[in-house]
Amino acid sequence: MLKTGLAAWLGMAAMAAAQPGHNLTIVASRELKTGGGTVQVDFAAGPMDLSQDTIFGHVQAAAAAITEYYGRFPVERARVLIVPVPDRSGIVQGTTWGDMAGWPGMTRFRIGQHATTDDLKDDWMMTHELDHMAFPSLPDDQHWMEEGLATYVEPIARVESGELKPEQIWHDMVRDMHKGEPVESDQGLDHTHSWGRTYWGGAMFCLVADVEIRRETHNKKGLRDALRAIVAQGGTIDHEWPLDKALSIGDKATGTHVLTEQYAQWKDAPVTVDLDKLWEELGIRWNGGAVEFVDGAPLAKVREAIAHD
Repeated sequence: MLKTGLAAWLGMAAMAAAQPGHNLTIVASRELKTGGGTVQVDFAAGPMDLSQDTIFGHVQAAAAAITEYYGRFPVERARVLIVPVPDRSGIVQGTTWGDMAGWPGMTRFRIGQHATTDDLKDDWMMTHELDHMAFPSLPDDQHWMEEGLATYVEPIARVESGELKPEQIWHDMVRDMHKGEPVESDQGLDHTHSWGRTYWGGAMFCLVADVEIRRETHNKKGLRDALRAIVAQGGTIDHEWPLDKALSIGDKATGTHVLTEQYAQWKDAPVTVDLDKLWEELGIRWNGGAVEFVDGAPLAKVREAIAHD
């Protein structure tokens, strides 16, 4: 019994030592409950101009946005570790892991000592990181789906929680989505791992899939319905799945084959999207650095359904 108890203790100690931030001193812990999940927010020691209340409110807003989009918080228990970075400004970095030392989801959020409330207001990273918890961990070749999905969902979730306006996120998509287009020598998404193809190529896959699902279902279903079904069947960050499994569940939820068929087309070969045509069909017009909505466009209702405040 003593040997077994010692082995168990050593195992738990090893898990704790492997956890990111295990060597940091935690000076405060707070808990928030949202959408059936509990998020423990731990503050590591270090000087911060912002108060713990302000930073906790930022985590709370991001968790609320994810809950709004998915209809629940994706995992039952999560940890967010706030790490101050001395002599830095702004938001420095966020990283999320699954099944980490007993936590189904864990996010480490590194924030500059001199970060301001305006930095938090402009921050997309916290919501992006928490969104990672709402999809299974994939093989390295499909990392583009993990990052692209979080890139696509993050601003939409923040519109639906009231944090952003639709005009702002469509402006950013029109400005940045082209970064995901393949360039010369690029292959399919499973074989090209550049920054643009990983983040914006993955986001483009999600946008096109969202639009196509809505076309086929007469706007009754969208990518959100597919993603909620994946989460409901256990497809969260603490589980390792092949991408085909997740996409098949999503297709069943929408009554289409959009996700699996689109993946078959995009995974091995570079696919170019006529973004100008897509923006026109969605009723998004670029005008002097701003966007205008054209309500009579063929897919205007689809645009409204994708991101509505």
